[in-house]
Amino acid sequence: MTNAIEIAVSHQLGAFALAADFTSNGRLTALFGRSGSGKTSLVNIIAGLIRPQRGRIAIDGQVLLDSERGIFVPKHKRRIGYVFQEARLFPHLTVRQNLLYGQWFAPKTDTVGSEIADVLDLLGIGHLLHRHPGRLSGGEKQRVAIGRALLAKPRLLLMDEPLASLDEARKAEILPYIERLRDAFGIPIVYVSHSVAEVARLASNLVVLDQGSVIASGSTIDLMSRPDVPLLSAAPEAGSVLDARILRHEPEHGLSVLETQAGQVQVPHRAQPPGSQLRVRILASDVLISLQPLQGISALNVLSGTIAEIGARRSGGSALEIGIDCNGASLLARLTSKSAAHLGLKPGQSVYAVVKSVSIDGQ
Repeated sequence: MTNAIEIAVSHQLGAFALAADFTSNGRLTALFGRSGSGKTSLVNIIAGLIRPQRGRIAIDGQVLLDSERGIFVPKHKRRIGYVFQEARLFPHLTVRQNLLYGQWFAPKTDTVGSEIADVLDLLGIGHLLHRHPGRLSGGEKQRVAIGRALLAKPRLLLMDEPLASLDEARKAEILPYIERLRDAFGIPIVYVSHSVAEVARLASNLVVLDQGSVIASGSTIDLMSRPDVPLLSAAPEAGSVLDARILRHEPEHGLSVLETQAGQVQVPHRAQPPGSQLRVRILASDVLISLQPLQGISALNVLSGTIAEIGARRSGGSALEIGIDCNGASLLARLTSKSAAHLGLKPGQSVYAVVKSVSIDGQ
């Protein structure tokens, strides 16, 4: 399975015009944007709940919509799983019965016995089978809803802000399960979110929507550190994402040493063994820039690089974003315009990015 998603649609919804054109080969493609940018309308079009005036949709080469050729596969034949903001479980059915309802929609030629066990194990819901939804937490309900969608054997899974109704504790509970789903099943996922943190942690590919149009699409790692995508770079939680491998642990200091394309970084101890792959996220507000190598400082991470791009200062604000190329990896730093002017920063200039170990978030 290539996980290829091809979308090129346009549709008028009252006064709102949606025009989305992108392709993705990622395991989890995030649709990111403010409320009202067209994210939910777009996933409803993909699901077949809305028939657009014009466009083409194909999943792994299977054409679901082609307005020029008169092709429109109805929603019940698209084999698309949909997980909503609310779990939408049947309250009168047990967890087992809710899951079996999803299995009822699977192609009849498939055998699903072993997959029920796989889904229960993946989502950690085997002990909930005899409960009713009213006795579940918000995170447990969403895991059951995901399991129900998976048992329908979809060719694509749509997740429309599945964490939006959960508090921070429940979000932290369910995020690892979504990561396991992304990595363990060969099902492409389209994930709607307006949270930079969720996108940075989960998405392999990213599509940024603004006022009904796609303003950027591509690798999440590339887009997160671009100053010219203000919806991402101007967010308070903006930052960079790096792929990393654990080199070793330093238990005497409570640290782990990671290898990244930007260089070695030291972070608070990670539970995974050496050799494990993970992502690290560095907030733009936690990156300092120096023109010279620093000595006698507490920060353990000093990465050499060059200024790749300087974003424009936002109207009425004092901050701007600086893109730094560190050995081919991109870091994003947020400075005041006064600091940037004081340092005389310009594209192509050699600099050092300084990051405290405790500031680096690893997933």
